[in-house]
Amino acid sequence: MKRTTDNHFKYVGGHRLLPFCILCLSGFCLMASAASERKPEKETDDKVYLLHADVLFKEQKHPDAEILRGNVAFRHEDVLMYCDSACFYKARNSFDAFGHVRMVQGDTLSLVGDVLYYNGLDQLARVRHNVVLKHRESTLYTDSLDYDRLYDLGYFFEGGRLVDAENVLTSDWGEYSPSTREAVFNYNVKLVNPKFVLISDTLHYNTRTSMAHIVGPSNIDSDDNHIYSESGYYDTRTERAYLLNRSELHNKGKKMVGDSLYYDSEAGIGKAFWNVVYTDEVNKNMLTGNYCYYEEHTGYSEATDSAVVVDYSQKDTLYVHADTFKIYTFDIETDSVYREIRAYNRVRAFRNDVQAVCDSLVYHTKDSCMTMYKDPIVWNGAQQLLGEEIKIFMNDSTIDSVQVINQALSVERIDSVHYNQVASHEMRSYFRNGEMYQTWVTGNVCLNYYPFDDDSLMIGMNYTETTELKMFMKDRKLDKIWMPAATGTLYPLLLIPSDKLYLENFAWFDYIRPSDKEDIFKWRPKKAGSELKMSVRRQVPLQTLDKIKKK
Repeated sequence: MKRTTDNHFKYVGGHRLLPFCILCLSGFCLMASAASERKPEKETDDKVYLLHADVLFKEQKHPDAEILRGNVAFRHEDVLMYCDSACFYKARNSFDAFGHVRMVQGDTLSLVGDVLYYNGLDQLARVRHNVVLKHRESTLYTDSLDYDRLYDLGYFFEGGRLVDAENVLTSDWGEYSPSTREAVFNYNVKLVNPKFVLISDTLHYNTRTSMAHIVGPSNIDSDDNHIYSESGYYDTRTERAYLLNRSELHNKGKKMVGDSLYYDSEAGIGKAFWNVVYTDEVNKNMLTGNYCYYEEHTGYSEATDSAVVVDYSQKDTLYVHADTFKIYTFDIETDSVYREIRAYNRVRAFRNDVQAVCDSLVYHTKDSCMTMYKDPIVWNGAQQLLGEEIKIFMNDSTIDSVQVINQALSVERIDSVHYNQVASHEMRSYFRNGEMYQTWVTGNVCLNYYPFDDDSLMIGMNYTETTELKMFMKDRKLDKIWMPAATGTLYPLLLIPSDKLYLENFAWFDYIRPSDKEDIFKWRPKKAGSELKMSVRRQVPLQTLDKIKKK
């Protein structure tokens, strides 16, 4: 290299070096400048960051902790945490916070307490003393709460109280998920609503829908209504219950049980499905079937599908089956309330002393009268009554009298061949202590009667025609007969004409008669041709307006 008089320039191989050095220096400076202006690397989400503290210092007894005091603030992911003082374990990614602890996540969740132990590795916050968790419209109060941010689940174990817009829930143990808004309560659970109180062992509750999910023995009380269930749902907003597993509805001595129940407290409507049992302890009766419907406000109820009415108010229990039962209540808001019970199609009834069949019946509690329609038959011991229409008058749930209207026939079976028979237009039988003791027959009376001598030997058959007849019973057997002027013939047993042995409309329907309470479900119709043909009653023809105008 050749040195020149200009000390600022150097030549190497005939070239000056200064511009090259300047270029290199400029490039280095530009790189340094870019490095100084580059943004810091993004903080990883799993770290807990200290945002602020008025004082920070170290203590020898806590060598791995930074002691923070005054307006302390932390951030972990999207959660901000505040307190008066804290011990920050940076290496362990955790801290212990004390005094006015507050944890905020977004604008929907806040958690406050006196002490907070937070671990950023497993995202577990343990808050102690005077704990309040607020999420939207719900507030949870407890003394100890563990909040697992990883699973978005907070749970308490030393008693807690959840309050929302309408309900207050308390229990010994529970958990709450802000994401699903589902709460689970266990042990001594109590839900208080202005309209009802629910007490349970285990309860799931959704704060968004206000729906309570019953998963353990639970009791719900509202005014005069009581619900017991071990499985089901109760909408606390609409007061509608959907209950399973033989749940129960109670109301003023009445109880309904079914495989599944639906109850609307506000509308006063109850429905029960499958193996339903409705019991009225006040009136000593019961209704069973596979479907029942009830309206509290109107008193209307209905039962179908293997429906049976059971009356156990007397010594013997009465069982009545029909395809459908309907009950109507009138003047329900007054002291003169009365009901009308209707049974439709294939009605069969059994009691040890009385059995009956018909197509349909109506019972009025106002006059205690039950009317049977279309081929009705009533049996009492060896007695059979039938006609176009039968009215049964009750007295304190016992039969007081029976009235048979049109084509009336009374038959008493003596043996397989001989029957005492009475046919007329109308007859009425009277009962005492459940036994028939007198029958009054009127209108075209025909009588076949078998008298006995003192040795209980059958004398013959007395055929009589008259306008009126009274029969007196004793020990369920015919004792004596009274009638006005009559025409008749006494036939010896061996000389009874074959056409006189039975009255014209005689029929013995023993094959239809219910034999026990299970037999009421087996419908057996009359044999073809033996059905009663309704008598045609003459009526005065109605005059139309046109005929009146013409006249």
